[in-house]
Amino acid sequence: MRVGYVALVGRPNVGKSALLNAMLGEKVAIISDKPQTTRVSILGIKTSDQGQIIFIDNPGIHKPLHTLNRRMMNFVYSALATADLLCLLIDASQKHGHGDEFVLETLRKLNTPLFLLINKADIVRKDTILPIIDRYKDLLPFKEIIPISALRGTNLDVLEKKIYGYLPEAEKLYGDDMITDQTLKFRLAEAIREKLLKRVSEELPFVTAVFVDRIEERRPDEEQEQPEGRRKLTYVGATIFVERESHRGIILGHHGQVIKEIGTEARQEIEQILDSRVYLELKVKVRERWRDSSEVLDLIEGRK
Repeated sequence: MRVGYVALVGRPNVGKSALLNAMLGEKVAIISDKPQTTRVSILGIKTSDQGQIIFIDNPGIHKPLHTLNRRMMNFVYSALATADLLCLLIDASQKHGHGDEFVLETLRKLNTPLFLLINKADIVRKDTILPIIDRYKDLLPFKEIIPISALRGTNLDVLEKKIYGYLPEAEKLYGDDMITDQTLKFRLAEAIREKLLKRVSEELPFVTAVFVDRIEERRPDEEQEQPEGRRKLTYVGATIFVERESHRGIILGHHGQVIKEIGTEARQEIEQILDSRVYLELKVKVRERWRDSSEVLDLIEGRK
């Protein structure tokens, strides 16, 4: 068996989470066009006859400004230190910039085998890919350079085959049916945050956080015959943290319309996760400078 950890790294919004979901064939990481959507490292486990690939989806590499950002980068550094293989993702549709240079400088300090994955190759002209390869091939000692599309699945079978070639021989670390190590509370909080991110702009994506306070399940009386199609009911209570009263007003919306839309869409996904009817209660709390609060950060990272 070939078994090992593969860290997905790169700038924010290059498609790391989309690639993770595509490789697993199931959604385990939320996706948004907002920067810094991924705030902690998320494990995605793919088991096959060849072995087990343990993907580590990481926050985008960036210069930290708050305690939150520093902790995000600590997740990245931990993944870089423990991975058997690194996959650097870049966006083929974006110009090379200072953010890319910061990522490359971070990776130059490492000796771990490294792939370059040129994502979104399906939405650019084919004659733009070769110049990207020419630019990058001498910047770092890439073992493989593979144009891919996480959205369309282009070359993902090639990527998986190449990954197994660089993993060590070992026994599987996780059960065959396990695809992630996330807690249920974390998964539900992320589902809510994804719907929230779709409806906010400017600074709000950076100053919002979600924590699931409670999950309470009510099971039907097994001794009583239940109507066909009736499922259990689960109460989910969650808190959305913001830093200013004005942020709270935006999320609530006029007559509570925005938070109602967030709740409706999030409830639908949570019902799929739990296979249950769901009553979702959302509260919005103002917590100034929560991005520098260890207490809040521990909550949203699932440490409490």
